[in-house]
Amino acid sequence: MIRGVHTMFYSSQAEELRKFLKDNFGFKAADVGDGWLIFDLPESDMGVHPSDEGEAPSGTHAISFYCDNIEETVAELKSKGVEFKGGIEDRGYGLVTHFKVPGDFYLQLYQPKYTKEFD
Repeated sequence: MIRGVHTMFYSSQAEELRKFLKDNFGFKAADVGDGWLIFDLPESDMGVHPSDEGEAPSGTHAISFYCDNIEETVAELKSKGVEFKGGIEDRGYGLVTHFKVPGDFYLQLYQPKYTKEFD
């Protein structure tokens, strides 16, 4: 049966993005050859959202990072030189901001408002 999820980023600066994730987030990684790192990630969850043809057509997928205290996490990442776009916003499901990664794209960081109480 399924025992996990494998996520991927495609980046025009893949080597730099691997270093960014390892150095800024402290993710442990296995080098599976030629510097290709596979990261061991902390806990995860998955949501399924309705599609929106304007912003997220059916088939769109996204990867976000979450934390327990967004203000502390943003401050820590900024101290490591991570660039953020905009401030922290309340989006209902959580407090949200976005940070820039190598390859010139942004990822979401959020502090969830929901609690996980799974069956």
